[in-house]
Amino acid sequence: MAARAARKRPVEYSILYTATLCLLAFGAVMVYSASSAESLLSGTGDPSFYLKRYLICGLLGLVVMHFASRNGLKVIRGLTPVLLIASFVLTVAVMLPGLGVTVNGATRWLGAGPLQFQPSELLKVSLVLYAAQLLAARPRATKTLGGLFNPLLIVVGVACLLLLKQPDMGTALVICLAIGTLLVAAGTPVRLLGGIFGTLVGLAIVVALIEPYRRERLTSFLDPFSDAGDTGFQAVQALTAIGSGGFFGVGLGESVQKIFYLPEAHTDMILAIIGEELGLIGILGVIGLYGMIGYAGLRAAKLAGDLHSKLLAAGITSLILCQATLNFFAVLGMAPLTGVPLPFLSYGSTNLVVLMGAMGLLLNVAATGGRARRARGKPRLEAIEGGRDAQDRDRRGRHGGARRAGARGR
Repeated sequence: MAARAARKRPVEYSILYTATLCLLAFGAVMVYSASSAESLLSGTGDPSFYLKRYLICGLLGLVVMHFASRNGLKVIRGLTPVLLIASFVLTVAVMLPGLGVTVNGATRWLGAGPLQFQPSELLKVSLVLYAAQLLAARPRATKTLGGLFNPLLIVVGVACLLLLKQPDMGTALVICLAIGTLLVAAGTPVRLLGGIFGTLVGLAIVVALIEPYRRERLTSFLDPFSDAGDTGFQAVQALTAIGSGGFFGVGLGESVQKIFYLPEAHTDMILAIIGEELGLIGILGVIGLYGMIGYAGLRAAKLAGDLHSKLLAAGITSLILCQATLNFFAVLGMAPLTGVPLPFLSYGSTNLVVLMGAMGLLLNVAATGGRARRARGKPRLEAIEGGRDAQDRDRRGRHGGARRAGARGR
């Protein structure tokens, strides 16, 4: 009985695993619903074409996730530099003539036919792993701009420049948001973070205004209905789909917008189809599942037994949530369209497999973190666990420390 209790998974592991499987199952249903009509009428003639590919990638992702959940922390330290270098090489290879595959004006893929790989998906996870490892090895680097700039911000900056060249501003934004959240968890001073954030916002505005297509997206975001037939078409159709769904939706499979009205309905815009078919209830359900990942992921970071595991868990959790938040904002008309898929829900082979692998690492931290922390002391992340004063108050509350004169219980 004691051995069985010792092998029992922590509650954080169960929450993460359950939420991921629920998103995966729900994603299969919605990918089929969003893609079947268009695929049948003007695509391959097979209504389940995208569903089959989603399921194949989902099964491959589950294999990767289970391997990472059992052995991830043992191999990730040595593997992180290799992954980072490989992802940079592949991202550069995308831009070489004859190697990159161009779709809708963007060159982001390698491969041919149905076997295509998007290196930027591997790059964003590799950068989070690299940042967690670097900040764990150099915790004092978070206190100064020079310590952060060399080499972390240089590496992140080069990665973002490569992504903007493709162009893929959405993935670059996800990387910046995830690394920024990781710096908050690592204890970077607020004043320093504010300066970095302000600089990035200024650069993002400049980059958006330089390229005509980005400028059109920005202006269409501000008023998509001013050019509803051209630059604002996708945003208007997404808002129409969500508005048509109301509170309970029009019914699963009954969407009208997915039939030649809403572009990329089964990928970037799958949330709009969820809103149309399942209404506000469906959208809130998706938010609840991501909320479970956020809660359990940060709990796993808090309970992890070493600084690297803490930062790794915080970084992966922030990556998933930042990508989901950016997609939500874009679909709901609160941010410009960036082409970022919804984690675990949208159709996208590379994104699904890579994020499943990242979730496996997070599960590994959740499975071993609490026991390791109790056995080996308690390294802390103040941004997650509170400051030293909070820890002292908690200790006094648990162990009955002395109270100052005149204090009364409440």
